[in-house]
Amino acid sequence: MKHQCSIIRLDSIDAYNKLYGLETKHPLVTVIDLSKATAVVNHVRMDYGVYALFLKNGTNCKIKYGRQPYDYQEGSIVSFSPGQRIDVDTEVDEIAPDVTGLMFHPDLMHKTPLASKINQYSFFDYSQREALHLSADERLIFTRCLELINEEISHPVDRHTAEIVSSHIQVLLDYVTRFYERQFITRAKVNSDILSKFISSLKEYFDTGHAKESLPTVNYFAEAAHLTPGYFGDMIKKETGLTAQEIISRHIVERAKRRLAETSDDVSILAYELGFQHPQHFSRMFKRVAGINPTQYRERYN
Repeated sequence: MKHQCSIIRLDSIDAYNKLYGLETKHPLVTVIDLSKATAVVNHVRMDYGVYALFLKNGTNCKIKYGRQPYDYQEGSIVSFSPGQRIDVDTEVDEIAPDVTGLMFHPDLMHKTPLASKINQYSFFDYSQREALHLSADERLIFTRCLELINEEISHPVDRHTAEIVSSHIQVLLDYVTRFYERQFITRAKVNSDILSKFISSLKEYFDTGHAKESLPTVNYFAEAAHLTPGYFGDMIKKETGLTAQEIISRHIVERAKRRLAETSDDVSILAYELGFQHPQHFSRMFKRVAGINPTQYRERYN
C-alpha cells in the first residue's frame, strides 16, 4: 500500500528528538539510538538543515534519496548534510527502526577546526547505491566514537564543550573516510567496471559528435553510472590517481593533438569541434595539460 509522505523540516536537534521522543542533552548535537524512541515516525519526508550519520542495525528501515532507494543494508552507514531531502519508511508502523547515529547542527562547528574541514568529507553528498558497509570491527569503532560524544554532552555545557565535541566528531568523520577508502578497494571489480564504462563513454561522447553541443562534464558521466558526482569522483580518484575532470581534460587534449598533427585547421575551428564556445578556453586547457599552447604544439610537431 502506498503511503502519502508528510514533510518535516529538521532545522534543529530538538526538532528531531521531539519527533521520536528522545532526550535533547545539547542544543547543537545529539547521539541517536532509535531503539529507545518513545514515538514512531514513518512515511515522512525530511528536509535536513543539519548533518547526520546513521548506522542501521536492523532490517526494517528503508530510505530514499529522490526516487532511488539507498543501498542501506544491516550494518551500513548513510550520511546527510543540510539541504538534502530524504524519504523514510519502516516496514512495520508500530516498531521504531534499530538505528544509531549522530546529528549535529552547523553552528556547533563555529570557530572550531572542523568548520574549515567539513567540506572535505565528500561522503555527505553520496546518495543511492553508495552507503558505507561496515565490518564488525568498524562498527565497534563507530560505536566507540558515539559513546565519547555522548559522554561529553552528558556533562554540563561549558566553554570547552563545543571544541571537544567537534574534535570527537572530526575523528569519527576521519574514520568514515578511512572506511570508505577501504570499501573502494574491496569493491575493486565493481569500480573497475565503472571506470571502463567511463572511459568508453568518454570516447563515444566525442566519436558521436555530442561534444559539438557541449563539453562533457563529470556530472554527465556520474549520472550515467547512477552515482552522485562526489562518489563517482572519489572512486575514479582512488582507481586512477587522477580526478575525473583531469581524465576528461587529458582525453580532450589527446584528441586535439591528433587533429593538430593531421590537419591544418585553425585552432578556433578545432576548439568548436571539441565543444568549446571560446577558443581561448581551449588554449588554456591545452597549455595546462600539455605545457605548451596548441599553436606551439603544431609548430613543434611539424
